[in-house]
Amino acid sequence: MREGFRQELKELKAEVLSIGRAVTDVTRDAVTSLVEGDVDLAEKVIAGDSEIDRRTLGVEEHSLEVIATQFPVARDLRLLHSLTYIALHLERMADLGVNIARAAKRTADRRGPQTLYDLIQAQGNLVYRVLDATCEALEKNDLELARKLQDLDEPIDHLYKQFFRELARLQDEEDIEWASMMVLASRYLERIADNAVDIGERIAYLVTGDFDALHDLDQETD
Repeated sequence: MREGFRQELKELKAEVLSIGRAVTDVTRDAVTSLVEGDVDLAEKVIAGDSEIDRRTLGVEEHSLEVIATQFPVARDLRLLHSLTYIALHLERMADLGVNIARAAKRTADRRGPQTLYDLIQAQGNLVYRVLDATCEALEKNDLELARKLQDLDEPIDHLYKQFFRELARLQDEEDIEWASMMVLASRYLERIADNAVDIGERIAYLVTGDFDALHDLDQETD
């Protein structure tokens, strides 16, 4: 029975990792659809959201089943709760990707200043890096990498603020309406990265059993 239990834990973690990589793909496709004005790709992102929702619910239900039948304790119980928590955050991140795809559909009929497209692409590239690091930290139970997610998030926040400086330079009313959708897309990217940082904190808890693990490491490096 214990061997079967270990296998179930392994499969659950593998599924959450797979969902995490799917969220990276969703985010990348959403940004590409926005930058390139690709409506077909945007519709693909939107259509795929229900599958991620289904898989996330499957993780939650499977975790509850394992808890009810195997009575896990200590680290195993912490893992099950953490995987459910992480999966729910991944679902939210996928929803934000869908919001970017919807913005792509709304802005596809016109082309605004290239500067804002460049900022979106730059921000997206940084977000992909955060998402890849998040999956790696979970896969390897890497506390140090989980801590670094906060540092990786900072330049994404800076790019989001830069959007407002670029927006102030626009004079045409139509451009401002278009740029507003772009600013929202930038905000969605920022929120995806913020959720990744939250996952990093949960990974730190998973590894150490201490919610303050990330903060403790920050103090050690000051």
